[in-house]
Amino acid sequence: MSEAIKHVSDATFQNDVLDAEGPVVVDFWAPWCGPCRLLSPVLEELATEFGGQIAFTKMNTDEHPATPGRLGIRGIPTLVFYVDGQEVDRMVGFAAKPVLRQRLEALAAKASAG
Repeated sequence: MSEAIKHVSDATFQNDVLDAEGPVVVDFWAPWCGPCRLLSPVLEELATEFGGQIAFTKMNTDEHPATPGRLGIRGIPTLVFYVDGQEVDRMVGFAAKPVLRQRLEALAAKASAG
């Protein structure tokens, strides 16, 4: 995995996501999940493309089940979009790169609108 995406855990979620300033995307995934494996390279490319505007993170739901449970994550992959620690959007399942790019552009716009 590239350095454009940071792995977060139950222990670091508060600091890395909820206390972060600006937009953050969290990819809730598991190694056995086929759609998660398809989504991963797409997110890598978008993380590079949106680097500096949006922070990208991943949480392995098998290794860190407390946070996904608390957030009501029922299926993976799930992408949760935050601005200044507040959830503003959520997507469940695989999505093509153009669809994700559109959601990320909207997220960046929400963040800059304040």
